[in-house]
Amino acid sequence: MTMPAPSFYFPAPRTQKFCSQCGSSLTQRIPADDSRIRDVCDNCGAIHYQNPRNVVGVLPVLGDKVLLCRRAIHPRYDKWTLPAGFMELGETTAQGAERETQEEAGAQIELGPLYTVIDVPYANQVHFFFLAKVLSTELNPGPESLEAGFFSKSEIPWDDLAFRTVSTTLEHYFNDQPSGRFPMRHYDIPWPVAH
Repeated sequence: MTMPAPSFYFPAPRTQKFCSQCGSSLTQRIPADDSRIRDVCDNCGAIHYQNPRNVVGVLPVLGDKVLLCRRAIHPRYDKWTLPAGFMELGETTAQGAERETQEEAGAQIELGPLYTVIDVPYANQVHFFFLAKVLSTELNPGPESLEAGFFSKSEIPWDDLAFRTVSTTLEHYFNDQPSGRFPMRHYDIPWPVAH
């Protein structure tokens, strides 16, 4: 049986214990010519920087409906989201967004422009959502999704959306929809709100 994760999610600090160059134990300190605490190897001198993680996704549109997936993984198990996930090494943000859409929804899309960029500093993340045109109603959700489906604005389970970045992107989209103009926007989500 799958146990639900807490509704309020904070990622664990990302600290390393051992140097990836020489295998020695790391210490945390502020290196010379720096202003932040870093994981530092006193043996070989390597500094291990921790940087924000990029989340890439798509707002897939079919007519007047958008495609959402119901999460089969934590955090926010059983909540609805846009197809999105962590960007992999060696891929562009666009390639990552297309890959995540295929993995989570099994949807055929034509990727459009970057639509929202949302800073989530408390989670050490930046979220990028692209607009996309859905080319077929056929979906084949992968193991990270319980199901996937198309929703009009009035059908969206607003109270059961997984993340504020998703609700922000959807609100932005439906506000832009009447004009038919979809300019890229940048947002900050400085602190989480409990669901």
